[in-house]
Amino acid sequence: MISSKAITIMLVDDHAIVREGYRSLLQKQKNMDVIAEASNGEDAYILFKQYQPDVIIMDLSLPGRGGIETISRLCKLPSKPRILVFSMHQNPTFALQASKAGALGYVTKSNQPDVLVRAIYEVHEGRIFISADIAQALALEKLTDNIQVLKELTVREFEILRMLVEGISTEKISQLLNISPKTVSNCHYLIKRKLSVASDIELIHLAIKMNILNLDYDLKK
Repeated sequence: MISSKAITIMLVDDHAIVREGYRSLLQKQKNMDVIAEASNGEDAYILFKQYQPDVIIMDLSLPGRGGIETISRLCKLPSKPRILVFSMHQNPTFALQASKAGALGYVTKSNQPDVLVRAIYEVHEGRIFISADIAQALALEKLTDNIQVLKELTVREFEILRMLVEGISTEKISQLLNISPKTVSNCHYLIKRKLSVASDIELIHLAIKMNILNLDYDLKK
């Protein structure tokens, strides 16, 4: 059921042109109002506390503190936000980790605009929404061991894994996540142990195999 009161929305995406595109789409809806925008996780955290939007639409590929870590941080606030991920990542592992962090919805950017609009209504009502392509990918992944292996990682470990395989240094990760270099190093060790790899080269190979590190996508960024 559609509420007569406008759903207030915050957009979080580091590409201004992308934000402009779906702001234009959402502002055409009779009862949706985009009241804030952020290009990174830190600004998203500050603006959410300032504006208290009903729904946050968030990309995962954000500079600095990534989207999943930002979701986890936001969901620890007393006024827990309702978050819908809107991402290029079609890897179901990202959807699982986003859900574990606290997101209610996950829609890939390959979907039609009406799917995004429907997802906003569902998430606003506190219901889980997953686009059909991700739901299918999740079902297929359950037939393999890949998703089970990555499910062993915590949200923090998954975000550190993503940063490590992208070549971000221990010191930089510690700054971005506001934790000590020793904590990053300990997580690095635990990640390798949980994934049963002996070296960083094996870790990178595994990340490529499981589409955590998408070389084509990273080259386009």
